[in-house]
Amino acid sequence: MMRACSNRIRAFCSSAGCFNRTIKTSKDRRRHFDQANSWKATQNHEFLGSNEPRLPKKKVALMLGFNGTPFQGMQTNVGALTIEGVLFDALCKTGAVSASNAVDPKKVQLMRAARTDKGVHASCNLVSLKMICEDDKIVEKLNAVIIKGQFRSNSPVSGLGYVETQRSFHAKTKCDSRIYEYLMPSYALKQLEPNKIWTNEPQSDNDVKIATGDGTLIRYIKPTDPSRLLAYRVDQERFSKFRKAMQMFKGTHNFHNYTIGRSFADQAANRFMIDICVDEPMIIQEMEWISVKLHGQSFMLHQIRKMISMAMLCTRTDTPLTLLPKTFESAKINIPKAPALGLLLERPVFKVYNNCMQALGQRKAIDFDQYQNTIAKFKNEFIYSKIFEQELRDKVFDAFLLRIDSHVEKDYKFFNKDGLIPNDSVLLTKYSV
Repeated sequence: MMRACSNRIRAFCSSAGCFNRTIKTSKDRRRHFDQANSWKATQNHEFLGSNEPRLPKKKVALMLGFNGTPFQGMQTNVGALTIEGVLFDALCKTGAVSASNAVDPKKVQLMRAARTDKGVHASCNLVSLKMICEDDKIVEKLNAVIIKGQFRSNSPVSGLGYVETQRSFHAKTKCDSRIYEYLMPSYALKQLEPNKIWTNEPQSDNDVKIATGDGTLIRYIKPTDPSRLLAYRVDQERFSKFRKAMQMFKGTHNFHNYTIGRSFADQAANRFMIDICVDEPMIIQEMEWISVKLHGQSFMLHQIRKMISMAMLCTRTDTPLTLLPKTFESAKINIPKAPALGLLLERPVFKVYNNCMQALGQRKAIDFDQYQNTIAKFKNEFIYSKIFEQELRDKVFDAFLLRIDSHVEKDYKFFNKDGLIPNDSVLLTKYSV
């Protein structure tokens, strides 16, 4: 029986172009690779046991935009709707991924430049992969497949273009920095209104549910009159304080309080914010909005949303900005997350890689600017407009603020007139050290 098995193995190796003798030296290994496994040896042959011709693949950087609202984040996750899942499906259906690799996304190795969490958008993001791109209209076909798929004409995912890269290119490790934008209605800065009237039962379908105490006691608060939210215009003093608060995040700081699962002693909690720009308020669909651009080397989970929340609530509660530097120190506190609705990835930056390619003259630069008209159109139609529509419809920021206001005196005592962190606000967890 062993002899018969050996004969079958020998026959298989012979049909596949393998050596029948033992491979001992590096010269033998190179010869074996050239005869059996190399791209050169197989590009004009069919897969073993398959009728599909093996088409050449190229390492590329594929640029895309998306509205993250319906997705459970970007990364492929079995059983969840993700951006990578939708993209992989389109790549398979258009032939950009071979049928032999279509059965498993891990074989394609999609590498993203920037992680986006649940509900977060991107006007530009980038994934690196090996792709069959003999068809010069592959991007148009990818978009057509996505549009005809689950999201039809309201597809929130759009391929922008691609550029061939070095074989060693990795979207995450070659990315120098990331630029994010956060949009918020200016009424989020208005003075906190204490003594809101709570009820044990909802008085209308629009009432906001509030969990108090240990979370077992549920109460309800009437939402703010929509006309007041539309009419609100931030005064210069409040806007200047918010802008100053955001500027205090620039530079290198220990952001252990602005994420989860990091201690003060964890070196990975130290992040470098290159620049932060707060634009002047703008009126959109009768509501006043503020745009914040954040350019950082890298960001941790929830970091931007907690940074925005800290600056917003310091302004809203008249807390001195002397509190902010204390949040970079060792005391562990619970900073709430601002709504995900307003957060979008503006673009990843590949300055070092582009400079290297320009010096070597080997590859084209990763240039988002060549798609600026397409990006602007997609951003306005599928991101900005959806953010504004959802806020006008659901009052997302008002619901967030009502919940926070009800907990300030008990759970967020560090928002106070002295700008100090009281002892009973310091958390005792395994990440406290």
